[in-house]
Amino acid sequence: MSFHILTAELIQECSTFNTGRTGLDEYRVEILATGTEAIAQRREGRAELKGFLDVAEAEGWQVTHALSATATPGPIVTAEAFEHLAGIITDAARAQKGRIHGVLLGLHGAMGAEGFDDPEGELITRLRAILGPDLPIGITLDLHTNTTPEMAAGANVAVSYKTYPHIDHVETGAQAARVLKRLMEGSAKGRTLRLKLPMLDEANGGRSDVMPTMEFYDRARRYETEPGILAVSVNAGFADADTLEAGPSVLVSYDELTAGAAARAEEIARDLAQSIWEARNSCVNRFLSVAEMAEYVRAFKPARPGPLVIADFADNPGAGAYGDATNMLAGMLDLGLENAAFGPMIDPEAAAILHQSQQGDTVTLAVGGKSDPRFGGGPLTLTGEIRHLSTEGLLVGDGPVIGGITFRFGKTAVLRVNGVDILIVTERGQAYDLQQFKAFGITPEQCSVLGLKSQQHFRAAFEPIAAEVIVCDCGAIASPDYKIRDYTKVRRPIWPLDTISGAPEFIIS
Repeated sequence: MSFHILTAELIQECSTFNTGRTGLDEYRVEILATGTEAIAQRREGRAELKGFLDVAEAEGWQVTHALSATATPGPIVTAEAFEHLAGIITDAARAQKGRIHGVLLGLHGAMGAEGFDDPEGELITRLRAILGPDLPIGITLDLHTNTTPEMAAGANVAVSYKTYPHIDHVETGAQAARVLKRLMEGSAKGRTLRLKLPMLDEANGGRSDVMPTMEFYDRARRYETEPGILAVSVNAGFADADTLEAGPSVLVSYDELTAGAAARAEEIARDLAQSIWEARNSCVNRFLSVAEMAEYVRAFKPARPGPLVIADFADNPGAGAYGDATNMLAGMLDLGLENAAFGPMIDPEAAAILHQSQQGDTVTLAVGGKSDPRFGGGPLTLTGEIRHLSTEGLLVGDGPVIGGITFRFGKTAVLRVNGVDILIVTERGQAYDLQQFKAFGITPEQCSVLGLKSQQHFRAAFEPIAAEVIVCDCGAIASPDYKIRDYTKVRRPIWPLDTISGAPEFIIS
C-alpha cells in the first residue's frame, strides 16, 4: 500500500545558562526552509530527513515535508520564533488531516523556549490535538535529549542516535521510518516507555567510542531484535539545561499487539538504567586545567605524526556555551607555539573590526571574553597579522558529522598572533569538520598544536589526524564541574549534585 506521510525537522539544543536568545536569524544561518526547498538542501546531507526520504522513496510513499529548521546549540528560543516554527508544522498537519497516514519528526529533545521548558513535547501535544490519538507519529532524537513524559506519550516510536560523535543521523531517520511503516500497515501498534534516572549526565556524556558507554548502545541494538521491541534508545541527557527532566533516560518503543512486550520493555529499560547508574563514576576523560594543559604541551613528545589536539571542553558552542572564552587560548599563546591554530572563536565584534582592514595588515584589538568574562576568561588584547578574510564564512563539510552540509560562519578572519592562527567567526558553531579550518587557509594536519572549541564531535574528523588528544576545562559555562552552575529546576535529589544512598529511584512513564 502506498502511504502519505508528513515530515518535519526542528532541531536545536539549548543551554539555559546562556543568557542570550535564539531567534529565526540563528536558524537561517544553518537552515530554515520549507517543502521542496528544504528537501533540496538536506536530501544528500547527514540529516534525519535523508533517512526518512530514503525509506519513503523505496516504499513509494508520498511525502509532504513541512519544515527543516536547525540552529547551532545556544540559548533558549524566543517565544516568537518557536510559535512561528511550530506553527508551520501544525498548519501543515491541519492542511493534510485526513490525507496522511503517519508523521515523522526530526527533533533534538533538549530544546528550550521562552514559556516552554519542553517545546518538543508541546509540539507533539499540539499535533496530537489536531491529528487525534491513533495516527502513528515517529520521532527521532539526539541522544542528549532530556526526554519528557509528553514526548514519550505522544510518540508511537522514538529513536535516538546511538553514536557520539553523532554520525548516524541518516540511519536513525531510516530506522524510525521503517518502524512507522509497520504502524501504518497495522502490523504493529507502537507505544513508548520512558525511564528517567536521578542523574544529570551519563558518566561519559554518551560517548560511543569508550567503554562502558559504548556497550550500552550495543545492548540496545540487541534488544531491538526481540519480538515486540520496536526501538531502544539510551540517552545521556543534557546537563546544560536546568529543567525538571534534565538528565539520562532510556526509551523503549514496543508493540502493544505483541503479548508480553510491555513487561519486557520495562525489563529492558530497568536493565540499561541500572548499568548506567552503576557506571556513574567511570568517566574516561581527564579534564586538565589550563595550567596542566600548558605543562602537558611543554613535555609533549609525539609518538606519531599529526597535531596535539586540545579540546576546549568547557566552552563548547555545541553545548550552548558562548564560544568566546579566552583562558585556554591565553595559555596556548603563553607557550610561544609555532605553527599552531585555535578556533572557532565566536566574536562578531572582532570579526567585523578585522574586516575593516586587509589581508596582510597588522592590527591590535580585543578578542573574545565579551559574553560573560566570569566564565572562561575576559577579552585578550592581541596584536597579529590578518592571514585570511571571508565575508560569508561558507564551507561544505566533508567529514562524518556534517558531510555534504553547507555550513556558514558569517564574517570570518584568521589572525596570526605569534605562531598561533586564531579562527575568529561571527556565527555560532563548534569544531567538527576539517573544512572549518581548511576553507580559511589553515591545514589542520600540518599544525603542531590545534585548540578546538568542542567536547566530543571533533573526534570524528580530528582524532584520525591527531598525534594525541587531550581535554581542557577552562572554566566556561559548559564545564564538567556542574557545581559552578546554579540549578533550580532539576528534579532533586540528583547525582552528582546530591548524595544518593541506597537504590536509585527510576521514574517510569
